[in-house]
Amino acid sequence: MSEKEGWFGRFSRGLQKMRQGLTDKVQALVARTGRVDDDLLEELEAILIQADVGVAGATAIVEAIRRRCREEGGTSAASVKGLLREELRRRLSLAEAPGTGGLQAGGEAEPVAGGPSAPGPRVIMVVGVNGTGKTTTIGKLAYRLRGEGRQVVLAAADTFRAAAVEQLAIWGERSGATVIRHQAGGDPAAVAFDAVKAAQARGADVVIVDTAGRLHTKVNLMEELKKVQRVLAREIPGAPHEVLLVVDATTGLNAVQQARVFRDAVGVSGVVLTKLDGTAKGGVIVAIAGELGLPVKYVGLGEAADDLQPFSAEKFVAGLFPEGDATPDH
Repeated sequence: MSEKEGWFGRFSRGLQKMRQGLTDKVQALVARTGRVDDDLLEELEAILIQADVGVAGATAIVEAIRRRCREEGGTSAASVKGLLREELRRRLSLAEAPGTGGLQAGGEAEPVAGGPSAPGPRVIMVVGVNGTGKTTTIGKLAYRLRGEGRQVVLAAADTFRAAAVEQLAIWGERSGATVIRHQAGGDPAAVAFDAVKAAQARGADVVIVDTAGRLHTKVNLMEELKKVQRVLAREIPGAPHEVLLVVDATTGLNAVQQARVFRDAVGVSGVVLTKLDGTAKGGVIVAIAGELGLPVKYVGLGEAADDLQPFSAEKFVAGLFPEGDATPDH
């Protein structure tokens, strides 16, 4: 299997439900409608809203298509599908993470900030509500980095969930990453401190810090996360170099609200959108890009370790529209 077939297969399989909830409905709409008119565009807007693109995003996309049709004289309903592809690709490109100059993976920028000459390990702090797939995402990221020969230390700083600590330990064994853990109920900041010290002693490349996600006690949680950030910054200047927020695509637009809360509290630098393979409403990725301006670093497209994929607008749209010019030439 070629590299292109590999990523295309993952995105195509992972976005199957979203294709059914968006692409197939658009196809049916243009098939039964002969020309572009207000009724067609209203139905298209409704389809986008149902896919959790959000009202603002859906309205903006439809208005852009309306304008393009007017400027280019396009009246065929079939042209709408191509214009939708282009508009989605344009908008999703705003969510692509810029190259960080940090660790690289398979030609894609890894979510590790700072140049290769920066001293000490790169530190990634991972936050998110419990149940979003946060710990699994950390394990998959460690697996990916270890596969490239990186030395990785995992900090099991979600000390209030014994299951999270055990899950991270399993991923550590699977990937060959070192896991630093304390007793249940311990101080998360102390775990982060020990993980940094262990990484420095071992000459590790990356430290990934798991954190708690008890959003129902939001004030206490955010203060706890800020304390972890302060400890990391004290030990390594500039750390954490990334604060990645993990959100569950199946929660729809609630994920946008979660992203807003964490962004405002702890300065999120990027988003990982998990469980895209389990929802028809993956349009939330458009809402995250448009409403919050946060880059999407990775998307989760399945259960396998290599189903955590760097986000690419081009690949995402190719997975949604797996025919014609949606498939990249390179």
